[in-house]
Amino acid sequence: MLFRLTLFLFLSTLLARAQSSEVAFGIGSFNYTGDLARNFNILNSKPAGMIAYRSNISRSVSFRTALTAGKIGASDAKRPIDAFATERNASFNIFLYELSLATEYHFLDWRSEKRPLRFTPYVVTGFGLFGMAGIPTKAAEYSSVQPSVQLGVGLKYVINPLWYLGLEWSMRKTFFDYLDNVSQGNPARKNYQYGNPNDNDNYFYLGLTLTRTFYTIPCPGNPYK
Repeated sequence: MLFRLTLFLFLSTLLARAQSSEVAFGIGSFNYTGDLARNFNILNSKPAGMIAYRSNISRSVSFRTALTAGKIGASDAKRPIDAFATERNASFNIFLYELSLATEYHFLDWRSEKRPLRFTPYVVTGFGLFGMAGIPTKAAEYSSVQPSVQLGVGLKYVINPLWYLGLEWSMRKTFFDYLDNVSQGNPARKNYQYGNPNDNDNYFYLGLTLTRTFYTIPCPGNPYK
């Protein structure tokens, strides 16, 4: 209830201040790091998609609300990281969905009609809630909805005043260690079904977006007031 109220107040403020608003649709992939993949591996990418609403409050700063969803997974059998992983032979393949609020900062004045720039790099930061479907047995002991912190970079290119393309890569830092169904265990059992309990799992989104812009036309005021 508190999150819904915060989201409502956030969107109301943006609508009141926005110079323009945008709707974006994206396709891309989810990836993951954790006990089954200590480093980012492009071979673990799985399909994902995104829809977003964005409010531009200045030429540099935008706020957005996004819903992102897709598959995420990895396997010790396909790409074991060491001999321990080969013996563990763990895997996971779940459906993940995320609602996020984020701020974008654009480095170049790409919307200005006085400059011939048609692109800008940008950074994005925010927070969100992600949920999981198809959770394995161990992870079912925990809440299927967890918080995350978002940090990423991107590039936008203007097609025309109403449409532009974007490419973004962003990481979601979680506070959850059972995304891959592997965490703490009892090493004395020698069944290898455990990982590092002090290293939380993270996931990543890489996507291409197509955005439609809607400009706000201010109502004329009374100059004699």
